[in-house]
Amino acid sequence: MQVILHAGAHCTDEGRLLKTLFKNRAAFQERGIALPRPRHYRQLLSATVKALSKRGVGPDSRMAFLDAIMDIDATEVDRLILNSENFFCVPKIAFNKGRIYPLAGSRLAYFTHLFPDDEVELFLSIRNPATHLPAMYAATPHTQFIEFLDGADPSDILWSDLITNIRQQAPNVRITVWCNEDTPMIWGELVREIAGLSANEPIEGGYDLLAEIMSVEGMTRFKGYLESHPEMTEMQTRRVITAFLDKFAIDDMVEEEFDLDGWTNPLIEQLTEQYEEDLFTINRIPGVELLAP
Repeated sequence: MQVILHAGAHCTDEGRLLKTLFKNRAAFQERGIALPRPRHYRQLLSATVKALSKRGVGPDSRMAFLDAIMDIDATEVDRLILNSENFFCVPKIAFNKGRIYPLAGSRLAYFTHLFPDDEVELFLSIRNPATHLPAMYAATPHTQFIEFLDGADPSDILWSDLITNIRQQAPNVRITVWCNEDTPMIWGELVREIAGLSANEPIEGGYDLLAEIMSVEGMTRFKGYLESHPEMTEMQTRRVITAFLDKFAIDDMVEEEFDLDGWTNPLIEQLTEQYEEDLFTINRIPGVELLAP
């Protein structure tokens, strides 16, 4: 079985990806792709990983977990899709000594022990720290930003450090990463990648996110363009999306402002430049695929 874990990050797609996947749930199930309802497994998943960190895996652990979370016969499933943005931890303890999600590698490693003969894959959305850190802070009960970061300098927090740590502790897990800023352009491809579908296979909701940031007129014209050009490749479609966003994007939906002490324009520019450089580092990490427009 292929076991797919979408583990956030926090403050990225805000549940939209799971919603789009569920629009295709019935069609996926016919193809041996299981998408259990999160309420059936999120608490169990966390409890299972915690238990695995303290003791070994029993001979019946895998099937017991699968039977508990699925409403179909697990033996008929070729691909299992799980989603939990709190898999690594909750936002209020996401940072420790300058590192984001410091337990991510070990938690994923324990998770793989539950599926020793299966192919485990991690899907992870990342985001520019210039907007991600303030958004994460706003999602916590912390009243001091420095407390939230555990005293770290924002410029010391790198996504590549997290992904390298995961690769070291769970070396057999393939990782797919994408930038939250790019999701409107790659939404359809992302859904297909998670489901293990071929390029251009029909899916429901392939432009859901685009519809949230583009005007009604823009979406109407965009859909009309797609209908009149049915043979476009994925790359050509992305170029068309970019062109339509340039003209029809809703400004309030694509621009973000944060009122945070010390969050100056020079710092934002520094973090943004560092983020772009970090993407090159991530793209060179073995076993990692970076989805980009």
